Amino acid sequence: MQIRDSEIIRLIEQIGDHYKSNIANRHLRPALLHLPLDNQSWDLIETLTEKSEQYRYQGFHLDELYRQIAAAARFIGLARKELIPSLRNRLNATGRVADSDKVLREMAINNFPSNLKIFADLLNELYVKLVEIDKNASAGHTPLYAQMPELKDLGQQLVF
Repeated sequence: MQIRDSEIIRLIEQIGDHYKSNIANRHLRPALLHLPLDNQSWDLIETLTEKSEQYRYQGFHLDELYRQIAAAARFIGLARKELIPSLRNRLNATGRVADSDKVLREMAINNFPSNLKIFADLLNELYVKLVEIDKNASAGHTPLYAQMPELKDLGQQLVF
């Protein structure tokens, strides 16, 4: 099933903007690369956060969106457990920072937990809207989200 709902598209764009500016920005990206996430998950996250323009006119496939949300949820779970406690140390180990960037980097580090929570909330909002569409479209048979095992513990990964 293809999704062309304008509210879904707006939410996906909002997720991408937030991710690029507050999660994977130039100050935090070096630490993110050390998360034990497979290449396929990184590709799915990239597709969700950076390539929405490609899907705007043809629509998003529901199964692909579910997989992208699941990959982003794995990222959030790993970042919360492994990155937040050691973020400052990991970034300090990457080398010197220009004096003009020190304040911005500190702000990025200090705000990372709250920005990660906002990212999780946006993903959860998207997931809830997609499940609603999925349930309405499934009329009489099992909705797609219920058939995908990777979505089973999604709520636990997104809740702080």
